[in-house]
Amino acid sequence: MHLTATSRKTLVIILLLVCVGCAALASRQLDAQYGKAAVTNRAATASDDLLSDHYNKHIKPVIDARCVVCHACYDSPCQLNMASADGIERGAHKEKVYDGARLLAATPNRLFTDAFGTAAWRERGFFPVLNERQQSPQANTQASVLARTLLLKQQHPLPPGDILPKPFDFSLDRNQSCPTIEEFDHYAQSQPYAGMPYGLPGLSSAEHDALLDWLKRGAAMPQASALPDAELAEVARLEQWLNADNLKMQLSARYIYEHLFTSQLYFSALHAKHQPPQFYNLVRSKTPPGQPVEVIASRRPFDDPGVSRVYYRLQPIHATIVNKTHQPYDINADLLAKWQQWFVEADYQVSKLPGYQPEVAANPLTAFVQLPVNARYRFMLERAENTIMGYIKGPVCRGQVALNVINDHFWVYFVAPELAGAAEVEAFYLSQQDNLRLPAEKESTARALSWVAFAKRQGNYLRARSDFMNNALKDGQHLTTDGIWNGNGNNHNASLTVFRHFDNATVVKGLQGQPPKTAWVIDYALLERIHYLLVAGFDVYGNYGHQLMTRLYMDFLRMEGESNFLALLPPDVRRREFNDWYQKSGPELTKFIEGDINPFHQPSGISYNTDNPKAELYQLLQQHLADVQPQRYQLHNSKLAANSKALLAQLGKISGHGAAILPELTMIMLEPENGATPELFTLIRNSAHYNVNSLFAEEHNRNPAQDNMTLVYGLLGSYPNAFWRVKEADLAKLVAQAQQISSEQDYARLLDNFGVRRSAADFWAFSDKVNQQFMRQHPVDSGWLDYNRLENR
Repeated sequence: MHLTATSRKTLVIILLLVCVGCAALASRQLDAQYGKAAVTNRAATASDDLLSDHYNKHIKPVIDARCVVCHACYDSPCQLNMASADGIERGAHKEKVYDGARLLAATPNRLFTDAFGTAAWRERGFFPVLNERQQSPQANTQASVLARTLLLKQQHPLPPGDILPKPFDFSLDRNQSCPTIEEFDHYAQSQPYAGMPYGLPGLSSAEHDALLDWLKRGAAMPQASALPDAELAEVARLEQWLNADNLKMQLSARYIYEHLFTSQLYFSALHAKHQPPQFYNLVRSKTPPGQPVEVIASRRPFDDPGVSRVYYRLQPIHATIVNKTHQPYDINADLLAKWQQWFVEADYQVSKLPGYQPEVAANPLTAFVQLPVNARYRFMLERAENTIMGYIKGPVCRGQVALNVINDHFWVYFVAPELAGAAEVEAFYLSQQDNLRLPAEKESTARALSWVAFAKRQGNYLRARSDFMNNALKDGQHLTTDGIWNGNGNNHNASLTVFRHFDNATVVKGLQGQPPKTAWVIDYALLERIHYLLVAGFDVYGNYGHQLMTRLYMDFLRMEGESNFLALLPPDVRRREFNDWYQKSGPELTKFIEGDINPFHQPSGISYNTDNPKAELYQLLQQHLADVQPQRYQLHNSKLAANSKALLAQLGKISGHGAAILPELTMIMLEPENGATPELFTLIRNSAHYNVNSLFAEEHNRNPAQDNMTLVYGLLGSYPNAFWRVKEADLAKLVAQAQQISSEQDYARLLDNFGVRRSAADFWAFSDKVNQQFMRQHPVDSGWLDYNRLENR
């Protein structure tokens, strides 16, 4: 039967009315059976010590290991964040956080920030997943979405077969079904395989019974325990330092907060060696130290706080730590001494605090002009990995806006702070305040057309910067590796490696993997703008214009970092390399590529001896930074036999179309022949592109013939696409199979032999081993992995 557009529209309206009617009928039936829903009906928190102990020992571990691995942060399906009791009580929401097409900015719904208490979340459209009707064993299961999804899984476990059939949709942009309890019967009938955990094996009988029994008894969850006196003392000391009354300290504390608001602070002096420390968020509060924290809920850390005096406070984190958002930041005596030196003892004056007008606060080169550039730059460099990590693990959780604007694998170096803090450089930055304005000043509901003005100012800045460099580097003065920060000989943050895994990424210290196609050299102004564009100034709830301008502006920042690196090469090589990096690029890059915007023509101060200057430069920089290269991810850490390590290294040499078939991120568990503890490795695919400046249809810019792999010791990344398990005796077979992959069928055969697919009966047992070993070996910076990107192949 052929339906006209009008008849299709009518049919949709009829179906919608039927669904609404069914939900209303179900609501009346539930009301008749279990009474009307009300937040006040929920069982009290587990104040009894025995109940608290039972929850922490038997319930929370199951929720963490089976639920939190998919339900944490903004990208939780249905916004159901189960990493804390507050998130479970808050419940779910039908709207998606990630929406690049919204015309107006959405209302932020951040846990522990935008609302407190279940009633406040109900007013914001969140619906319960626990029973909020009459509290009885029957009602607590039949009127609970969480209980019903667990029961649905028990009734309809995964269908047989290694690959789950078509009704299962694991794409991140899939249409989500977020049923309320009133809609659940229809949901279960139409999607019988949608029980939880979705698309993964069900819980064991013991786990299922434990959760169901807990739910029947009212799903009581204990309040967070009080902090030890030693922790309270450290918190008090840091808060006292941050909240000194003088203007110098108020401005410095504002700067520190705006750079650390996504980090998880901890005191390493109190950290027990093999245990995770107590973490804290640094927040703005209406109340001073000594009083309960009253969080100032603003979209961005530099928005007007609405109070005459802001206090910077430490808010204890009681939620489960997940790796995808975890940014551990060690507060220790050495760091605090440096902060004191840079921000307090330095010779400068603050005559007046900057305001919070968007055109001021969104531009750190304007807002913090009274702080010495030396202090600002050294603060960010000291923990450069954390600074860059902000846009990977910060407000966006999965960095989708920024990530299709970077290459899959590149190295990062930094200009030495002695150069960045020079008086003439600081004067140049001061002269460029207007050109360095950022899109965040347009706030969260922006017009995409505003981009034209920002692009013009960025072009003006690059021309002025080239003129400044051409003038500064004359009369025999040239750029050399001496201008690259060497970490003062002991700081491993001196170089970084960024791996992009399509819509998520990882940054680690040191130069990891084979020499990449591109590299960045970052100076103060670039590092500051990266942070304020993608972290402090980015609003995941913003409209399409805000998100589009952020993405477009990042194009310029990437090219600026790349151009800084190219400036170390001979002039004739710079343009050739740049053209190679931007093959098939659109007309929007023509001026930049031709040098109209970036006309730096001074010769390099480095003497090159081969016809591959870039390879020479990489070697020179490796030597320059040899003392500050961390060893954590190096294969030599493995205790396997030398032959086994040599075999593993071959995985990192796979390239071309065979590499393109492999997943973005594969985590491997290798079981040694001698029965020792299994070892973990990560195999990363680096997807090659002709260029990364196109907004849409990224697949048209892919160059799979140039794909390659990186193998590292240990786990790297938060979102595994695949798990492999191999016995050391079978390692040669695995490597041979991987090297011979030329089709999807070849890859499927490898998984048949070595894969732990999402459908595997022992998936959860394997998952527990991987996560527990990760957290045992790295209790500070690990956290639960996320399974939203597990493949179904």
